Amino acid sequence: MSRAVRFGAPSQLLALKRMRLEGKMKIFGAICLAMLTFGLYAVAQEQSAAPEKTPLLLVQEIPLPNVEGRIDHFTFDAKRKRVIGAALGNDTVEVVDTFAGRDVHSIKGAGDPQGVAYVPEFNKLFVANGTDGKLRIYDGDSFNLLNAVEIGEDADNVRYDPAEKKVYVAYGGDEGGGLAVVDAASGRRLADAAKLDAHPESFQIAASRPAIYANIAAKAKVVMIDRATHKVVDWPLKTAKANFPMALDEADHRIFIVTRKPAQLVVLDSDSGATVASVPCVNDADDLYYDAGRKRLYVPGGEGFISVIQQNDADHYQSLAKIPTTVGARTGLWYEKRDRLYLGVPASSRQGAALWVYAPED
Repeated sequence: MSRAVRFGAPSQLLALKRMRLEGKMKIFGAICLAMLTFGLYAVAQEQSAAPEKTPLLLVQEIPLPNVEGRIDHFTFDAKRKRVIGAALGNDTVEVVDTFAGRDVHSIKGAGDPQGVAYVPEFNKLFVANGTDGKLRIYDGDSFNLLNAVEIGEDADNVRYDPAEKKVYVAYGGDEGGGLAVVDAASGRRLADAAKLDAHPESFQIAASRPAIYANIAAKAKVVMIDRATHKVVDWPLKTAKANFPMALDEADHRIFIVTRKPAQLVVLDSDSGATVASVPCVNDADDLYYDAGRKRLYVPGGEGFISVIQQNDADHYQSLAKIPTTVGARTGLWYEKRDRLYLGVPASSRQGAALWVYAPED
C-alpha cells in the first residue's frame, strides 16, 4: 500500500499541474478574446461616428414663401450677392439675397419666365418669357421694366457674351427656331446668330473661338454655330436623345451634355463632335455645371438627386455620388467665385419652395 502511494504521487502531481495550466490558458484566452472584442467594437464605434465624406454639403436653405409651381433657370448678381431665378410656374422672377438668406423681391408681370441673365456692366436683368416670346429688360436696382423685345415662340435660355456685349436668346418650336441676338447696351434686336431646324435648348458661347454650341433636343443632336459666318454644323447623337443641359470645358476641348433617354452624361470633342465618353447619371436633368477647379460636374435632376461626376482626365470620367434632394429640383446655379451650388426646390405637399445652397467638399 505504501509502495502504491509512493509510485502514484508523481502522476497525481502531474495531472494537477496540467489542470492548473489548462485553467490559466482558458483565463488567458478569455482575456485575449475580450480585448479583441472590445478593440473591434471601439473601431466600429469610431467608424460609425465618423461622418461619411460627401462631395456636396447642404449648408443653407433659403425659403421662397410665395412661390408655387415649376422653377426654371438662374443668374447671379455678384455685386449685391443675389441669386435671381425664373419662377416659371409662378409667373414671377425671384430675387434672393444670399448674404441675408431671404427672398427680397418678386418681379411680377412676366409670362412663363424661363431664361435669365444679369449683365453687371449695364446693370440690367434680361428675362426670356415663354408665353408671349418677349425678352423683358429690367433695371438692376429698381427692377423697373425698361424694354420688351420681340424674340419669338417659346423664348427660353439666355446667355451674355461680354466680349461682344451681346445677349443671346434661344427660341422656336419643333418645326424651327434660332438664336436671337440683342445689343445689351441699347436693347435693340440684331440679326440672329443662326436659324435652326428646331428649338435650341441649353447653349454655350465659347470664349476662345467664335463658336456657339447648342442642344437641339427634338432632333437628338448638337450643333456648332460659327458666329462670324452663321454657318451651322450638325453633330447627331448616336446612342442617346432628349439632350437638354450643356456645359463647356474649353481648356480640354470638351462639351458636356446630359440626355434623358437614357439618363447619362455624354462628353463630346468640341472640335469634331465625336463622342469621347458617357457616364450614367440622374434622370430628368435640366441644368449642368462644370467645376473647373475640382474637375467635377454637378447634374441636378427632377428624379430627386444631384449626380456628381469626376473628370479624371479629358477622356475618362467616373461617378462620385448621387446626393439626395427632392423630386422636381432640376435647375439651379453654380457660382465658382463663391464656391457654391444653388438648387431651385419647387413647393410640394411636404415643403415650401426654397433655394438650397451646397458647398463642395474636396
